[in-house]
Amino acid sequence: MTTALPVRTRRTLPALALALTATLLAACSGTADGADAATPAPTADATTTAAPVERATAITRLAVTYDGGVLVLDGSSLDVVADLPADGYLRVNPAGDNRHVLVSTAAGFQVLDAATWGQAHGDHAHFYTSDPRLTDVTYPAEKPGHAVVHDGRTALFADGTGEVTVVDSAHVGDGPSDDARTYTTPHAHHGVAVELHDGTLVVSEGTEDARTGVRALDAEGTETAAIDTCPGVHGESVAQGDVVAIGCQDGVVLFKDGAFTKVQSPDVYGRVGNQAGSEESPVVLGDYKVDKDAELERPTRVSLVDTRTATMTLVDLPASYTFRSLARGDHGEAIVLGTDGALHVIDPESGAVVRSMPVVAPWEEPTEWQTPRPAVKVHAGTAYVTDPATRSIHAVDVETGEVYRSVTLDVVPDEVALATGEALAAHDHADDAGHETHDGHEDDGHDH
Repeated sequence: MTTALPVRTRRTLPALALALTATLLAACSGTADGADAATPAPTADATTTAAPVERATAITRLAVTYDGGVLVLDGSSLDVVADLPADGYLRVNPAGDNRHVLVSTAAGFQVLDAATWGQAHGDHAHFYTSDPRLTDVTYPAEKPGHAVVHDGRTALFADGTGEVTVVDSAHVGDGPSDDARTYTTPHAHHGVAVELHDGTLVVSEGTEDARTGVRALDAEGTETAAIDTCPGVHGESVAQGDVVAIGCQDGVVLFKDGAFTKVQSPDVYGRVGNQAGSEESPVVLGDYKVDKDAELERPTRVSLVDTRTATMTLVDLPASYTFRSLARGDHGEAIVLGTDGALHVIDPESGAVVRSMPVVAPWEEPTEWQTPRPAVKVHAGTAYVTDPATRSIHAVDVETGEVYRSVTLDVVPDEVALATGEALAAHDHADDAGHETHDGHEDDGHDH
């Protein structure tokens, strides 16, 4: 694997933060009585192949699929740290523990250990990395589809059976267990599920031919609320205030305070099938399509659904986009990667496009949804943008638009998922940094 040499060094942390990190690490080297000594670096276990190396800060890693396997890249240098062969068309999603990535294979959701993690220790944390690997752990699923992380729980949906499996995100790397929550929908379909903090399971309903509504089940599995006016159910996101948004062919369904509300699109057919939510914003970013009969529609508007008022605003963009174009910034900014090659940053409150930042050359959406196309993922002020046409990945400063690092790969990049390496404190919940909906296969007009 060859990589282009970076042209400059990323400003990873301010000097103050570096000094603080050094101070905290020094403080952990010993105590007066030894009672509060730092947790020693963990030894290699079933999910690692080499002894861990302690790091000063959390190390982000990118899992990037290609035809033949998954690359794992360092999020700062963009160097390839592992090339993991795998067969079939691969999908990837964060597992929810900031360390592992779920790879959708023919057998189910296979756990990839990105081998970057943090351990909480009092008021600070220790960070480690090791060698990434595809583990032997797989959550069996016929046609694995959406994997949704929220509030410390990871919900897996098997499209071929309608079976939902929900596990603690912090222990997702351990594999299937008798403690997992399971539920099977009445009929198999391309569906989605998310579990909320009180144990409520919000789950789609439908058949192989049609998806029609959404159900809410309490922790015991009893239905507490339902809505049947959401044709073509697809996609999920969670906004500030624990509000779930589900896409429909004619709007969005919100689950809030134990009840469903329909947000109607301004067009008779105004489909929202892919969304990106943020805990920093009550507004959900979604796509928006108006041609029911088009095999390939290139939309130039996105939807902003305000979960406080149950209203939808449409925003015109200077270019079209695809189902891998939606992301959220650290402060809740709505970000769209356009076919003009630019990242367009939208203020979710006003709907104004506040800046457009050129990143890659203009491109055209391919006809087949499995064909690689540019994608964007955002974490800690950096937008990672893939460019299959040049086999490259770029790191972009979201605030300034500076493309501060680029790398050229030996393979064509396709899907991307992040493992942030951040620590989960005992009282924290694992999260996927924005609840971005999984780009699951859609069956009505090449829409994903």
